[in-house]
Amino acid sequence: MIAKGQKISDRYQIIKTIGEGGMANVYLAKDTILERNVAVKILRGDLSLDEKFVRRFQREALQASSLNDKNIVEVYDVGEDHGDYYIVMEYIEGKHLKNLLKRRGKLTVNEVVDILLQVTSGLSVAHDSYIIHRDIKPQNIMILENGIVKLTDFGISVAMNSTQLTQTNSVMGSVHYLPPEQASGKGATLQSDIYSLGILMYELLTGKLPFKGDNAVEIALKQLKEPMPLIKDEILNIPQSICNIIKRATAKNPKNRYADAREMHEDLLTCLEDSRKNEEEIEYTYPEKERDDSKIMKTLKDTKLSKAESDELIAKKMAEGTIKSQNKTLVILFSVFTSIVVLITTIVVLLPYINKSNNKYIPDVEGMSEKKAVKKLQDEGFEIKDRIVEPSEDIEKGSITRTTPSANSKVKKGADVTIYISSGTNSIEIEDYTGKNFYEVKGMLEAFGISVTVEEEEIEKDSGKEYHENEIVRQSVEKGELLTKGDIITLYIATVTNVYPDFTDGTYKVIDILDFCNQYKVMVTFKDNGGNDLEINNNNATNYNNNAILSQSRAAGSEIPKSGGNLTIKIDFSGGGSEEYNDLDT
Repeated sequence: MIAKGQKISDRYQIIKTIGEGGMANVYLAKDTILERNVAVKILRGDLSLDEKFVRRFQREALQASSLNDKNIVEVYDVGEDHGDYYIVMEYIEGKHLKNLLKRRGKLTVNEVVDILLQVTSGLSVAHDSYIIHRDIKPQNIMILENGIVKLTDFGISVAMNSTQLTQTNSVMGSVHYLPPEQASGKGATLQSDIYSLGILMYELLTGKLPFKGDNAVEIALKQLKEPMPLIKDEILNIPQSICNIIKRATAKNPKNRYADAREMHEDLLTCLEDSRKNEEEIEYTYPEKERDDSKIMKTLKDTKLSKAESDELIAKKMAEGTIKSQNKTLVILFSVFTSIVVLITTIVVLLPYINKSNNKYIPDVEGMSEKKAVKKLQDEGFEIKDRIVEPSEDIEKGSITRTTPSANSKVKKGADVTIYISSGTNSIEIEDYTGKNFYEVKGMLEAFGISVTVEEEEIEKDSGKEYHENEIVRQSVEKGELLTKGDIITLYIATVTNVYPDFTDGTYKVIDILDFCNQYKVMVTFKDNGGNDLEINNNNATNYNNNAILSQSRAAGSEIPKSGGNLTIKIDFSGGGSEEYNDLDT
């Protein structure tokens, strides 16, 4: 369990959770060496015990660290700390494209082309290394204040060399953007990302997803069987060049799509030129659905025909008289078996999307009022664990900005959910932060645009309270005051000051003084009442237990420097000095 304030590899101090996924959780953290905020992605505890997942996670880290482009989130560090496998990434302060889409409804053609140009530019760098993203969707695209678009989360990407591009190592992304070949159980290729980009482009322009359903299986089947809706049915005057890009990107047959992101990027560069706005509609080079009659002789294991296709082929054969009546029964049986095989394949491939009896998906309540969101979550059987207020430029005050676990995450029935409520503006009512961790409070305040400074405040160790590292003991702004973006607050953290006790009060023995000085790096010198040095160490200190301590060179209550100090202790041996001392003195 990763806790707030925890340090990963003695460097990255956790501030808060900012995202949860099926494979890893993401935290906002402070790089205490470079003094900057970072995002730390940590493999889930249950998966860190699985060698296969660990290898995949480490492979992702190594491959992602090789990607260097302004349109891809940068990876800074990779490591393992006490069984926690992590990736340290650039922390992005911007808007998710999903949030922008929810606020605006849909975007203009020029905006969409600009976003897609930047996404394909970054994705081209990945595709050049045969790295497939596999989870392209608005939630994984960030827009910074300066307009820069960054592609995030290569969390389920798989690096593939040129001889492995057709391997069946499928890890599915979100089903709304799922390519047909993955829905049918085939492996992902570079063109799988192209299909997702085409769906994304359609959604940004229309504000709608092309394929909808009551569950993931229904949506995936539509991706397989239903034709892509024509965008001209939604936007009458849209340039034909845009229609052609979407048509090519969303072709059912990967051969009809762009070869990679770079080819799609090149097409996007000129799509808004006047000469292309009324270009001819493209025609596919390859058939969208293969209907090779020779496939009827293949084994049931190898057949790729759907039930509708096999029925159509059988009817065609019978109409042509090529199937004899005595074989009709065999053909019908073949059709039934084919349907069964297709059904089994579909179920196996889509099994991860089917809700098991003890699992549920977190509903998407973003943008809902707090009351409606709570009701929806509770109606679905979830418990509200916490309610946290945070600023949002996209979500109006009082509405939900996000949840933890995040929307569409698969969790156990009855799981706890934290909801985040928009404050509506970059303002915050200051609370009493004393006793809290500095980095946790700093991260929260900086999210509102508040400038946070830190100063150390010395606290005596014997003040009666035990202070933790980076604990806030005082603040410059009182509880209840309202701060807005750009305001400054100073937080004071405890620096424990060690002081000298009164060694002459009769409670300290010589051995006690030695132990104290060793603990606080103090060089101690013992002298007798005549000012002569005494050779006292741990081996003979107990011989002096009965001797009174006359004085100390450092006053009781004076500070002990962190680097240590020097102390002289005078011991009275008159009238009852130790036998050892008297022997040495004669």
